[in-house]
Amino acid sequence: MISAPSGAGKSSLVSALLIQEPAIGLSVSCTTRAARPGETDGEQYRFVSQDQFEALKAQDQLLEWAQVHGNYYGTPRDRIDEALEAGKDIILEIDWQGARQVRRLFPQAISIFILPPSIAALQDRLQQRGQDPEDVITRRIGAASEEISHAPEFEYVIINQEFSVALAELAQIVHTARFRYSSQCARHQALFASFGLTA
Repeated sequence: MISAPSGAGKSSLVSALLIQEPAIGLSVSCTTRAARPGETDGEQYRFVSQDQFEALKAQDQLLEWAQVHGNYYGTPRDRIDEALEAGKDIILEIDWQGARQVRRLFPQAISIFILPPSIAALQDRLQQRGQDPEDVITRRIGAASEEISHAPEFEYVIINQEFSVALAELAQIVHTARFRYSSQCARHQALFASFGLTA
C-alpha cells in the first residue's frame, strides 16, 4: 500500500516502479471524480458514477473506500483476490483511510508513505502539474497536513526530494519484502510443502 498527500509524487513513483518491475500488478481504484486531461478509464482509475459506486459498496465488491476532497475512491476486490491467490505482488495506491481499512483485513500488507520535502515544494508541484484549478490546489494543500499526520501509521516513509533516489528506495522496500516468510511461502508452495512448512 502506498499513500501520500496529493502532489507528493506517489503516482509517478509507482509508474516508474512498474516499468522496472513489470511482474508487479497494480490495483486500479475506482472513483467518482471526473477524469483529468490525459487520464484513461481503466488505467489511472476506473471512473464510475455515484450510483455505480454505491452499487459496488452494497455488493461488498470494494476492499476499502473513502471520501476524499469531495469524491469517493475505492479498491475493487477482484484484482486483489486474483493476485493473492497467484502469490503475486500488487500495489494499492490509496489514502491513509483506505490503508487503515486494508490493514485490518490484511495485517501482513506492507505500507509505505511518500512525503514531499516541504509543503512549499508540494504546492509548487501541484501548480506545475497544471491539472487542477487554483481553488482545488488550495484545498489539497489545506488537507496535506492532516494526511501527513497519519504517516506514523505506515511501516516505511520515503521523502521524495530527488525522484531517482525515492524510486530506488521504493524498489528496495519491494525487493526486501519478497523475502518475508509469508511471501516466499506463497511463491514457492510446493517447496515449502516438501519441507512440511505452511503459511
